[in-house]
This record gives sequence, structure tokens and C-alpha cells, in this order.
Amino acid sequence: MLFWYAATAVLVIHYVFTDPQFDYRMLIIGSTVPVIGDITGGWLTALNSITIAVAALIGVMAMTIGRRPRRRFLLGLPIGFLLHSVFGASWATNKVFWWPFGGLDLGTSDAAILSRGFTPLLLEIVGVGLTVWIMKRNQLQSWEQLRSWTRDGKLTFR
Repeated sequence: MLFWYAATAVLVIHYVFTDPQFDYRMLIIGSTVPVIGDITGGWLTALNSITIAVAALIGVMAMTIGRRPRRRFLLGLPIGFLLHSVFGASWATNKVFWWPFGGLDLGTSDAAILSRGFTPLLLEIVGVGLTVWIMKRNQLQSWEQLRSWTRDGKLTFR
């Protein structure tokens, strides 16, 4: 479900923050990395925990004191983790969402993607559609335009 998480995170940040200087690259990484836990289950489901998202936020803020450009770049990572929790309904699984406060043992946690039936497939189809729309709105239809975006990470939504 990579497209669902990436596209919804990009749209939320665009419409909430409306910051033309926001770098979307780390946001996309942060919103898709927890999918590893969704697919594999077990200890990697901790990637869906609010604790991991808050720890990433604290880490970024602490490591970038006095380095504003670096902070602007890295801040998308914990925001992506948080948005993954929202759009993946991680909060519906107390054991995972509140880890380690709800218990330390995640070794027996099932892969979330397996317990959701066809919903992930439907959401991924919507995510692909949203991604195509985002790419068209930002003129990212050629390889040259995509290469340019990978260098600066900004989206204009023209």
C-alpha cells in the first residue's frame, strides 16, 4: 500500500501547511516505511507505533538545533510516520499503536495487511489514482521533470 500512504500524506501536507518550500521526499519515505511492519508483522509492527513517530520527531528536532535547512528537510520523516498511523488506522490496534506502553511483546503480532481483506487493494487503487493526479498537477510527466523533483523535493500544485 505504498501509493495510498504516499499520496494521502502529500495531499494532507499540501492542503494543511500550504508551504511552497516543503520538501516532500522525506514525507513520502516516512509515510511508506511503516508498511514493512504492515506486511511482515512481528516486531516490525512497532514501526506503526506512536512511540516511534514521536521518537523520530524528537530525534530530528534534537539533531538539527541551529540547522534550519536540515530540519526543514528531515521534518517530513516523523510527519510521514504520524500520517501513516492516521491513514493506516494504526490507532485501531492498541497493542501496536501504544507499544511499548501497551506491552513489549510484538513477536506474535499478525501482519496487518492480511487481516484487512480487500480493503488494502481498494485503497491502493485509489492511491495510484491520487498519485497520477498529483503528478499531473505538478507537471511530473517526463523523466527530466521527475529528476528535477528528486533534487529539490518541492511540489507546486499548479
